[in-house]
Amino acid sequence: MATIKVKQVRSSIGSPKDQKRTLLSLGLRKISQVVEIEDTPGNMGMVRKVHHLVEIVK
Repeated sequence: MATIKVKQVRSSIGSPKDQKRTLLSLGLRKISQVVEIEDTPGNMGMVRKVHHLVEIVK
């Protein structure tokens, strides 16, 4: 399956708990951290939920 790279660009401070948990489930803990995840509908839904805190790296 295809993979995508997701980078955290903003802090989760002040975000609701569910968004903080979503970042943790994606494997993101620090700003500028990049993780490679599978391109599945579930993962894309999590990325969409925190789209203002992350960006997709090419």
